[in-house]
Amino acid sequence: MKLNFLTGHELIESLRSKKADSGQIVADLKKRFDEVEPKVKAFARPPDFKDAANFESQGCVLGGLPVALKDNICSDGDLTECSSRVLGGFIAPYDATVVKKLKENGAVILGKTNMDEFAFGSSCETSCFYPTRNPWNLDCVPGGSSGGSAASVAADESIWALGSDTGGSIRQPASLCGVVGMKPTYGRVSRYGLIAFASSLDQIGPLTKDVRDNALLLNAIAGYDDRDATSVNIPVPDYLRSLEKDIKGMRIGIPKEYFIKGMDPEVEQAIREAISKLKSLGAEFKEVSLPHTEYAVAVYYIIATAEASSNLARFDGVQYGLRVHEKAKEAGPELVSMYKETRGKGFGAEAKRRIILGTYVLSSGYYDAYYSRALKVRTLIKEDFDKVFRECDLILTPTSPTPAFKIGERTDDPLSMYLSDIYTISVNLAGLPALSLPCGLTKNGLPIGLQVLGKPFGEEDIYCLAYHYEQNTQWHKMKPKL
Repeated sequence: MKLNFLTGHELIESLRSKKADSGQIVADLKKRFDEVEPKVKAFARPPDFKDAANFESQGCVLGGLPVALKDNICSDGDLTECSSRVLGGFIAPYDATVVKKLKENGAVILGKTNMDEFAFGSSCETSCFYPTRNPWNLDCVPGGSSGGSAASVAADESIWALGSDTGGSIRQPASLCGVVGMKPTYGRVSRYGLIAFASSLDQIGPLTKDVRDNALLLNAIAGYDDRDATSVNIPVPDYLRSLEKDIKGMRIGIPKEYFIKGMDPEVEQAIREAISKLKSLGAEFKEVSLPHTEYAVAVYYIIATAEASSNLARFDGVQYGLRVHEKAKEAGPELVSMYKETRGKGFGAEAKRRIILGTYVLSSGYYDAYYSRALKVRTLIKEDFDKVFRECDLILTPTSPTPAFKIGERTDDPLSMYLSDIYTISVNLAGLPALSLPCGLTKNGLPIGLQVLGKPFGEEDIYCLAYHYEQNTQWHKMKPKL
Protein backbone atom coordinates (compact mmCIF):
# COMPACT_ATOMS: atom_id res chain seq x y z
CA MET A 1 0.00 0.00 0.00
CA LYS A 2 1.16 3.52 -0.81
CA LEU A 3 2.15 5.43 2.32
CA ASN A 4 -0.32 8.27 1.67
CA PHE A 5 -3.20 5.84 2.34
CA LEU A 6 -2.07 5.24 5.93
CA THR A 7 -3.22 7.21 8.97
CA GLY A 8 -0.94 9.65 10.75
CA HIS A 9 -0.39 7.39 13.77
CA GLU A 10 0.43 4.45 11.50
CA LEU A 11 2.98 6.54 9.63
CA ILE A 12 4.55 7.85 12.86
CA GLU A 13 5.00 4.28 14.09
CA SER A 14 6.43 3.21 10.71
CA LEU A 15 8.89 6.10 10.79
CA ARG A 16 9.99 5.24 14.32
CA SER A 17 10.54 1.61 13.40
CA LYS A 18 12.34 2.58 10.17
CA LYS A 19 9.72 0.79 8.06
CA ALA A 20 8.89 4.02 6.24
CA ASP A 21 10.96 6.84 4.84
CA SER A 22 9.91 10.48 5.14
CA GLY A 23 10.89 11.21 1.56
CA GLN A 24 8.74 8.35 0.30
CA ILE A 25 5.72 9.66 2.22
CA VAL A 26 5.93 12.99 0.44
CA ALA A 27 6.64 11.29 -2.89
CA ASP A 28 3.49 9.18 -2.51
CA LEU A 29 1.47 12.25 -1.56
CA LYS A 30 2.71 14.09 -4.64
CA LYS A 31 1.92 11.14 -6.89
CA ARG A 32 -1.58 10.94 -5.44
CA PHE A 33 -2.02 14.69 -5.89
CA ASP A 34 -1.02 14.44 -9.55
CA GLU A 35 -3.44 11.54 -10.06
CA VAL A 36 -6.60 12.83 -8.41
CA GLU A 37 -6.34 16.58 -7.78
CA PRO A 38 -7.45 17.50 -11.34
CA LYS A 39 -10.71 15.68 -10.52
CA VAL A 40 -11.19 16.61 -6.85
CA LYS A 41 -9.72 20.13 -6.71
CA ALA A 42 -9.24 19.98 -2.94
CA PHE A 43 -6.42 22.55 -2.81
CA ALA A 44 -6.66 26.30 -3.38
CA ARG A 45 -3.24 26.14 -5.06
CA PRO A 46 -0.66 23.35 -5.56
CA PRO A 47 1.17 22.35 -2.35
CA ASP A 48 4.90 22.84 -1.99
CA PHE A 49 5.99 19.21 -1.93
CA LYS A 50 9.66 20.15 -2.09
CA ASP A 51 9.32 22.13 1.13
CA ALA A 52 7.23 19.39 2.74
CA ALA A 53 9.95 16.83 2.03
CA ASN A 54 12.44 18.66 4.23
CA PHE A 55 11.24 17.40 7.57
CA GLU A 56 12.81 15.67 10.53
CA SER A 57 10.73 12.61 11.39
CA GLN A 58 12.40 11.43 14.56
CA GLY A 59 11.57 12.39 18.13
CA CYS A 60 8.59 14.67 17.50
CA VAL A 61 4.93 14.21 18.38
CA LEU A 62 3.56 14.53 14.84
CA GLY A 63 6.41 12.67 13.22
CA GLY A 64 7.32 15.54 10.92
CA LEU A 65 4.28 14.73 8.79
CA PRO A 66 2.73 17.32 6.45
CA VAL A 67 -0.54 18.99 7.49
CA ALA A 68 -2.92 20.72 5.05
CA LEU A 69 -4.46 24.03 6.17
CA LYS A 70 -7.74 25.64 5.23
CA ASP A 71 -7.14 28.80 3.20
CA ASN A 72 -8.25 31.06 6.09
CA ILE A 73 -5.46 30.02 8.50
CA CYS A 74 -2.37 32.23 8.30
CA SER A 75 1.07 30.69 7.80
CA ASP A 76 4.13 32.93 7.54
CA GLY A 77 5.13 33.73 3.96
CA ASP A 78 2.28 31.77 2.37
CA LEU A 79 -0.68 32.95 0.32
CA THR A 80 -3.79 33.01 2.52
CA GLU A 81 -6.74 34.24 0.49
CA CYS A 82 -9.90 32.74 2.04
CA SER A 83 -10.67 31.60 -1.52
CA SER A 84 -11.80 35.17 -2.23
CA ARG A 85 -10.81 37.69 -4.90
CA VAL A 86 -10.85 40.47 -2.32
CA LEU A 87 -7.83 38.87 -0.59
CA GLY A 88 -6.10 37.97 -3.83
CA GLY A 89 -2.33 37.94 -3.43
CA PHE A 90 -2.36 38.36 0.36
CA ILE A 91 0.71 36.73 1.92
CA ALA A 92 0.41 36.11 5.65
CA PRO A 93 3.16 37.90 7.61
CA TYR A 94 3.00 35.54 10.60
CA ASP A 95 1.98 32.06 11.74
CA ALA A 96 -1.39 31.46 13.35
CA THR A 97 -1.01 29.99 16.84
CA VAL A 98 -2.20 26.59 15.60
CA VAL A 99 0.48 26.67 12.89
CA LYS A 100 3.12 27.62 15.44
CA LYS A 101 1.99 24.70 17.63
CA LEU A 102 2.03 22.30 14.68
CA LYS A 103 5.61 23.27 13.86
CA GLU A 104 6.65 22.98 17.52
CA ASN A 105 5.22 19.45 17.51
CA GLY A 106 7.16 18.51 14.41
CA ALA A 107 4.66 18.98 11.60
CA VAL A 108 5.28 20.80 8.33
CA ILE A 109 2.73 22.74 6.28
CA LEU A 110 1.72 20.99 3.08
CA GLY A 111 -0.46 23.69 1.51
CA LYS A 112 -3.78 25.52 1.63
CA THR A 113 -7.08 23.83 0.87
CA ASN A 114 -10.03 25.24 -1.02
CA MET A 115 -13.04 26.56 0.89
CA ASP A 116 -16.27 28.49 0.51
CA GLU A 117 -15.34 32.16 0.23
CA PHE A 118 -14.64 33.47 3.77
CA ALA A 119 -16.23 30.22 5.03
CA PHE A 120 -19.64 31.33 3.73
CA GLY A 121 -21.22 28.12 2.53
CA SER A 122 -22.05 24.46 3.05
CA SER A 123 -20.86 23.05 -0.26
CA CYS A 124 -17.44 24.52 -1.22
CA GLU A 125 -19.05 26.03 -4.30
CA THR A 126 -18.62 29.73 -3.42
CA SER A 127 -14.81 29.66 -3.75
CA CYS A 128 -13.43 32.19 -6.23
CA PHE A 129 -11.22 29.43 -7.66
CA TYR A 130 -13.51 26.47 -8.46
CA PRO A 131 -15.85 24.12 -6.64
CA THR A 132 -14.23 21.21 -4.82
CA ARG A 133 -15.74 17.82 -5.63
CA ASN A 134 -16.59 14.91 -3.37
CA PRO A 135 -14.09 12.03 -3.78
CA TRP A 136 -16.92 9.51 -3.34
CA ASN A 137 -18.88 10.98 -6.25
CA LEU A 138 -17.34 13.73 -8.34
CA ASP A 139 -20.79 15.04 -9.30
CA CYS A 140 -21.48 15.84 -5.63
CA VAL A 141 -20.32 18.53 -3.21
CA PRO A 142 -17.86 17.68 -0.40
CA GLY A 143 -19.72 19.92 2.06
CA GLY A 144 -18.45 23.20 3.40
CA SER A 145 -16.98 25.44 4.21
CA SER A 146 -13.94 23.23 4.97
CA GLY A 147 -14.71 21.12 1.90
CA GLY A 148 -11.17 21.20 0.57
CA SER A 149 -9.67 19.96 3.84
CA ALA A 150 -12.22 17.13 4.13
CA ALA A 151 -11.85 16.13 0.47
CA SER A 152 -8.04 16.14 0.65
CA VAL A 153 -8.12 13.71 3.58
CA ALA A 154 -10.84 11.50 2.05
CA ALA A 155 -8.94 11.34 -1.26
CA ASP A 156 -5.65 10.54 0.55
CA GLU A 157 -4.04 13.67 -0.88
CA SER A 158 -3.17 14.67 2.67
CA ILE A 159 -2.55 12.71 5.85
CA TRP A 160 -4.58 15.12 7.96
CA ALA A 161 -5.81 18.70 7.80
CA LEU A 162 -7.14 21.65 9.78
CA GLY A 163 -10.42 23.39 9.10
CA SER A 164 -12.58 25.97 10.83
CA ASP A 165 -16.13 25.50 12.10
CA THR A 166 -18.57 28.40 12.52
CA GLY A 167 -21.86 26.53 12.08
CA GLY A 168 -20.77 23.03 11.07
CA SER A 169 -17.97 23.75 8.61
CA ILE A 170 -15.74 20.95 9.91
CA ARG A 171 -18.37 18.38 10.84
CA GLN A 172 -20.67 18.65 7.81
CA PRO A 173 -17.91 18.10 5.21
CA ALA A 174 -16.45 15.37 7.43
CA SER A 175 -19.84 13.65 7.27
CA LEU A 176 -20.25 14.08 3.51
CA CYS A 177 -16.68 12.92 2.79
CA GLY A 178 -16.55 10.00 5.24
CA VAL A 179 -13.78 11.30 7.52
CA VAL A 180 -13.53 12.36 11.18
CA GLY A 181 -13.97 16.04 12.05
CA MET A 182 -13.85 17.69 15.48
CA LYS A 183 -15.17 21.12 16.41
CA PRO A 184 -13.57 21.73 19.83
CA THR A 185 -15.13 23.75 22.67
CA TYR A 186 -15.11 27.49 21.98
CA GLY A 187 -11.90 28.74 23.61
CA ARG A 188 -10.09 25.39 23.59
CA VAL A 189 -8.07 26.17 20.43
CA SER A 190 -6.65 29.62 19.72
CA ARG A 191 -8.25 31.64 16.93
CA TYR A 192 -5.22 33.93 16.60
CA GLY A 193 -4.31 33.89 12.93
CA LEU A 194 -7.68 32.61 11.76
CA ILE A 195 -9.25 35.14 9.38
CA ALA A 196 -12.54 35.82 11.12
CA PHE A 197 -16.03 35.03 9.87
CA ALA A 198 -18.08 35.27 13.11
CA SER A 199 -15.84 35.77 16.10
CA SER A 200 -18.19 34.38 18.75
CA LEU A 201 -18.74 31.18 16.75
CA ASP A 202 -15.48 30.36 14.90
CA GLN A 203 -13.28 27.51 16.07
CA ILE A 204 -10.35 25.67 14.45
CA GLY A 205 -10.29 21.86 14.52
CA PRO A 206 -8.81 18.72 12.91
CA LEU A 207 -10.04 16.59 10.00
CA THR A 208 -8.51 13.11 9.93
CA LYS A 209 -8.88 9.54 8.69
CA ASP A 210 -9.71 8.09 12.09
CA VAL A 211 -10.43 9.05 15.70
CA ARG A 212 -6.92 8.36 17.02
CA ASP A 213 -5.42 10.74 14.48
CA ASN A 214 -7.98 13.34 15.45
CA ALA A 215 -7.11 13.12 19.15
CA LEU A 216 -3.41 13.26 18.29
CA LEU A 217 -3.82 16.41 16.22
CA LEU A 218 -6.02 18.13 18.81
CA ASN A 219 -3.36 17.35 21.44
CA ALA A 220 -0.95 19.36 19.32
CA ILE A 221 -3.07 22.47 18.70
CA ALA A 222 -5.17 22.85 21.88
CA GLY A 223 -4.23 25.14 24.75
CA TYR A 224 -4.34 28.65 26.12
CA ASP A 225 -3.08 31.59 24.08
CA ASP A 226 -2.88 35.10 25.52
CA ARG A 227 -3.09 36.53 22.01
CA ASP A 228 -6.69 35.30 21.75
CA ALA A 229 -8.97 37.11 24.23
CA THR A 230 -11.49 34.25 24.06
CA SER A 231 -8.95 31.51 24.79
CA VAL A 232 -9.67 29.65 28.05
CA ASN A 233 -6.79 29.05 30.45
CA ILE A 234 -7.47 25.54 31.72
CA PRO A 235 -5.27 22.42 31.45
CA VAL A 236 -5.43 20.33 28.28
CA PRO A 237 -5.74 16.59 28.93
CA ASP A 238 -4.04 13.92 26.83
CA TYR A 239 -6.86 13.02 24.48
CA LEU A 240 -5.13 9.81 23.41
CA ARG A 241 -5.56 8.42 26.92
CA SER A 242 -9.30 8.94 26.76
CA LEU A 243 -9.60 6.48 23.87
CA GLU A 244 -9.08 3.48 26.10
CA LYS A 245 -11.67 4.36 28.74
CA ASP A 246 -14.77 2.14 29.10
CA ILE A 247 -18.09 3.37 27.71
CA LYS A 248 -20.22 0.99 29.79
CA GLY A 249 -22.80 3.00 31.70
CA MET A 250 -22.14 6.15 29.66
CA ARG A 251 -25.43 8.07 29.44
CA ILE A 252 -26.32 9.22 25.92
CA GLY A 253 -29.17 11.57 25.06
CA ILE A 254 -31.11 11.31 21.78
CA PRO A 255 -32.88 14.65 21.10
CA LYS A 256 -36.33 14.10 19.62
CA GLU A 257 -36.11 17.41 17.73
CA TYR A 258 -33.30 16.01 15.55
CA PHE A 259 -35.32 13.08 14.19
CA ILE A 260 -37.84 15.00 12.15
CA LYS A 261 -39.55 15.02 8.78
CA GLY A 262 -37.08 15.85 6.03
CA MET A 263 -34.25 13.62 7.22
CA ASP A 264 -33.10 11.20 4.55
CA PRO A 265 -34.39 7.68 5.46
CA GLU A 266 -30.97 6.13 4.86
CA VAL A 267 -29.39 8.65 7.24
CA GLU A 268 -31.93 7.84 9.95
CA GLN A 269 -31.43 4.11 9.49
CA ALA A 270 -27.65 4.46 9.79
CA ILE A 271 -27.99 6.51 13.00
CA ARG A 272 -30.42 3.98 14.49
CA GLU A 273 -27.99 1.17 13.70
CA ALA A 274 -25.16 3.13 15.32
CA ILE A 275 -27.28 3.53 18.46
CA SER A 276 -27.89 -0.23 18.51
CA LYS A 277 -24.17 -0.90 18.16
CA LEU A 278 -23.32 1.44 21.03
CA LYS A 279 -26.02 -0.16 23.20
CA SER A 280 -24.38 -3.53 22.61
CA LEU A 281 -21.10 -2.01 23.84
CA GLY A 282 -22.69 -0.91 27.11
CA ALA A 283 -23.81 2.69 26.52
CA GLU A 284 -27.18 3.73 27.91
CA PHE A 285 -29.64 5.83 25.89
CA LYS A 286 -32.61 8.02 26.68
CA GLU A 287 -34.77 10.42 24.69
CA VAL A 288 -34.21 14.07 25.58
CA SER A 289 -35.60 17.40 24.40
CA LEU A 290 -33.86 20.52 23.09
CA PRO A 291 -37.02 22.60 22.59
CA HIS A 292 -35.40 25.73 21.14
CA THR A 293 -33.70 23.81 18.32
CA GLU A 294 -36.33 25.04 15.86
CA TYR A 295 -35.01 28.60 16.23
CA ALA A 296 -31.33 27.72 15.77
CA VAL A 297 -31.06 28.37 12.03
CA ALA A 298 -32.78 31.76 12.27
CA VAL A 299 -30.70 32.79 15.29
CA TYR A 300 -27.47 31.64 13.63
CA TYR A 301 -28.07 33.55 10.39
CA ILE A 302 -28.71 36.75 12.34
CA ILE A 303 -25.71 36.51 14.67
CA ALA A 304 -23.27 35.07 12.13
CA THR A 305 -24.11 37.58 9.39
CA ALA A 306 -23.98 40.49 11.84
CA GLU A 307 -20.49 39.49 12.96
CA ALA A 308 -19.44 38.81 9.36
CA SER A 309 -20.59 42.27 8.30
CA SER A 310 -18.42 43.79 11.02
CA ASN A 311 -15.39 41.57 10.39
CA LEU A 312 -15.42 41.99 6.61
CA ALA A 313 -15.59 45.78 6.80
CA ARG A 314 -11.78 45.76 6.96
CA PHE A 315 -11.47 44.47 3.39
CA ASP A 316 -11.64 47.77 1.56
CA GLY A 317 -8.59 47.76 -0.69
CA VAL A 318 -6.46 49.89 1.62
CA GLN A 319 -4.19 47.57 3.61
CA TYR A 320 -4.15 44.19 1.87
CA GLY A 321 -5.57 42.14 -0.94
CA LEU A 322 -7.35 43.46 -4.01
CA ARG A 323 -7.41 47.18 -4.79
CA VAL A 324 -9.51 48.52 -7.63
CA HIS A 325 -9.16 52.15 -8.75
CA GLU A 326 -5.49 52.75 -7.96
CA LYS A 327 -5.77 56.55 -8.24
CA ALA A 328 -7.59 56.79 -4.91
CA LYS A 329 -4.82 58.00 -2.62
CA GLU A 330 -6.60 60.69 -0.66
CA ALA A 331 -9.90 61.03 1.14
CA GLY A 332 -12.77 62.20 -1.00
CA PRO A 333 -14.88 60.91 -3.90
CA GLU A 334 -12.03 58.86 -5.36
CA LEU A 335 -11.47 57.03 -2.05
CA VAL A 336 -15.17 56.19 -1.71
CA SER A 337 -15.17 55.00 -5.30
CA MET A 338 -12.20 52.74 -4.56
CA TYR A 339 -14.02 51.23 -1.57
CA LYS A 340 -17.10 50.52 -3.65
CA GLU A 341 -15.26 49.10 -6.64
CA THR A 342 -12.94 46.94 -4.55
CA ARG A 343 -15.74 45.43 -2.47
CA GLY A 344 -18.11 45.17 -5.42
CA LYS A 345 -15.65 43.27 -7.58
CA GLY A 346 -13.79 41.47 -4.77
CA PHE A 347 -16.63 39.77 -2.93
CA GLY A 348 -18.69 36.97 -4.44
CA ALA A 349 -22.48 36.76 -4.38
CA GLU A 350 -22.79 34.78 -1.13
CA ALA A 351 -20.37 37.07 0.71
CA LYS A 352 -22.35 40.11 -0.44
CA ARG A 353 -25.59 38.46 0.64
CA ARG A 354 -24.28 37.86 4.15
CA ILE A 355 -22.74 41.31 4.48
CA ILE A 356 -26.06 42.90 3.47
CA LEU A 357 -28.04 40.68 5.86
CA GLY A 358 -25.65 41.44 8.71
CA THR A 359 -25.64 45.17 8.08
CA TYR A 360 -29.44 45.15 8.00
CA VAL A 361 -29.91 43.36 11.35
CA LEU A 362 -27.42 45.73 13.00
CA SER A 363 -28.95 48.88 11.55
CA SER A 364 -30.88 51.48 13.51
CA GLY A 365 -34.46 50.38 14.07
CA TYR A 366 -33.73 46.70 13.49
CA TYR A 367 -31.00 45.96 16.05
CA ASP A 368 -33.47 45.27 18.87
CA ALA A 369 -35.93 43.44 16.66
CA TYR A 370 -33.35 41.03 15.25
CA TYR A 371 -29.84 41.00 16.69
CA SER A 372 -30.69 41.69 20.33
CA ARG A 373 -33.52 39.16 20.27
CA ALA A 374 -31.32 36.55 18.59
CA LEU A 375 -28.77 36.86 21.41
CA LYS A 376 -31.53 36.14 23.94
CA VAL A 377 -32.70 33.05 22.07
CA ARG A 378 -29.07 31.93 21.80
CA THR A 379 -28.99 31.90 25.60
CA LEU A 380 -32.13 29.73 25.65
CA ILE A 381 -30.50 27.27 23.23
CA LYS A 382 -27.46 27.01 25.49
CA GLU A 383 -29.70 26.50 28.54
CA ASP A 384 -31.41 23.60 26.73
CA PHE A 385 -28.05 21.87 26.46
CA ASP A 386 -27.13 22.68 30.06
CA LYS A 387 -30.34 21.00 31.24
CA VAL A 388 -29.76 17.85 29.16
CA PHE A 389 -26.13 17.56 30.27
CA ARG A 390 -27.22 17.47 33.90
CA GLU A 391 -28.59 13.99 33.19
CA CYS A 392 -26.53 12.87 30.18
CA ASP A 393 -22.81 12.56 29.45
CA LEU A 394 -23.14 12.98 25.68
CA ILE A 395 -25.72 13.65 22.98
CA LEU A 396 -25.95 11.67 19.75
CA THR A 397 -27.43 13.02 16.49
CA PRO A 398 -27.00 12.83 12.72
CA THR A 399 -24.38 15.27 11.41
CA SER A 400 -26.26 16.14 8.23
CA PRO A 401 -29.92 15.48 7.35
CA THR A 402 -28.86 14.19 3.92
CA PRO A 403 -25.81 12.67 2.24
CA ALA A 404 -23.85 14.76 -0.27
CA PHE A 405 -26.02 16.56 -2.81
CA LYS A 406 -25.24 17.34 -6.44
CA ILE A 407 -23.05 20.30 -7.39
CA GLY A 408 -25.33 23.17 -8.41
CA GLU A 409 -28.40 21.58 -6.81
CA ARG A 410 -28.86 24.24 -4.10
CA THR A 411 -26.93 27.26 -5.37
CA ASP A 412 -30.11 29.05 -6.48
CA ASP A 413 -31.91 28.33 -3.20
CA PRO A 414 -29.97 29.89 -0.28
CA LEU A 415 -32.50 28.75 2.34
CA SER A 416 -32.18 25.13 1.24
CA MET A 417 -28.40 25.49 1.44
CA TYR A 418 -28.59 27.05 4.91
CA LEU A 419 -30.70 24.14 6.16
CA SER A 420 -27.79 21.79 5.36
CA ASP A 421 -26.36 22.85 8.74
CA ILE A 422 -29.53 22.36 10.78
CA TYR A 423 -27.95 19.65 12.99
CA THR A 424 -24.62 21.42 13.52
CA ILE A 425 -25.47 25.09 14.11
CA SER A 426 -26.72 24.74 17.71
CA VAL A 427 -23.33 23.43 18.85
CA ASN A 428 -21.61 26.67 17.80
CA LEU A 429 -24.31 28.84 19.35
CA ALA A 430 -23.77 27.01 22.66
CA GLY A 431 -19.96 26.86 22.36
CA LEU A 432 -19.91 23.06 22.75
CA PRO A 433 -17.50 20.44 21.37
CA ALA A 434 -18.80 17.99 18.78
CA LEU A 435 -17.34 15.38 16.44
CA SER A 436 -18.55 13.72 13.25
CA LEU A 437 -17.39 10.23 12.29
CA PRO A 438 -18.46 7.79 9.55
CA CYS A 439 -21.37 5.47 10.39
CA GLY A 440 -22.59 4.17 7.05
CA LEU A 441 -22.93 4.42 3.29
CA THR A 442 -26.06 5.02 1.24
CA LYS A 443 -27.11 2.58 -1.48
CA ASN A 444 -25.42 5.01 -3.90
CA GLY A 445 -22.15 4.75 -1.99
CA LEU A 446 -22.19 8.16 -0.25
CA PRO A 447 -20.93 8.49 3.36
CA ILE A 448 -23.19 9.16 6.35
CA GLY A 449 -21.91 10.88 9.50
CA LEU A 450 -22.71 10.35 13.18
CA GLN A 451 -22.41 13.44 15.41
CA VAL A 452 -21.35 13.17 19.08
CA LEU A 453 -21.90 16.29 21.23
CA GLY A 454 -20.23 16.83 24.59
CA LYS A 455 -20.25 19.12 27.59
CA PRO A 456 -18.00 22.20 27.50
CA PHE A 457 -14.40 20.95 27.45
CA GLY A 458 -15.76 17.38 27.31
CA GLU A 459 -13.72 16.31 24.27
CA GLU A 460 -12.37 13.32 26.22
CA ASP A 461 -15.81 11.67 26.50
CA ILE A 462 -16.53 12.40 22.84
CA TYR A 463 -13.30 10.74 21.72
CA CYS A 464 -13.91 7.78 24.02
CA LEU A 465 -17.36 7.00 22.60
CA ALA A 466 -16.32 7.70 19.01
CA TYR A 467 -13.26 5.49 19.28
CA HIS A 468 -15.19 2.53 20.71
CA TYR A 469 -17.79 2.83 17.97
CA GLU A 470 -15.12 3.17 15.28
CA GLN A 471 -13.13 0.15 16.48
CA ASN A 472 -16.23 -2.02 16.41
CA THR A 473 -17.27 -1.05 12.87
CA GLN A 474 -15.56 -0.86 9.50
CA TRP A 475 -16.81 2.45 8.16
CA HIS A 476 -13.56 4.35 8.77
CA LYS A 477 -11.70 1.85 6.60
CA MET A 478 -13.87 2.48 3.53
CA LYS A 479 -12.18 4.38 0.72
CA PRO A 480 -13.63 6.18 -2.31
CA LYS A 481 -12.83 4.62 -5.67
CA LEU A 482 -11.15 7.48 -7.48
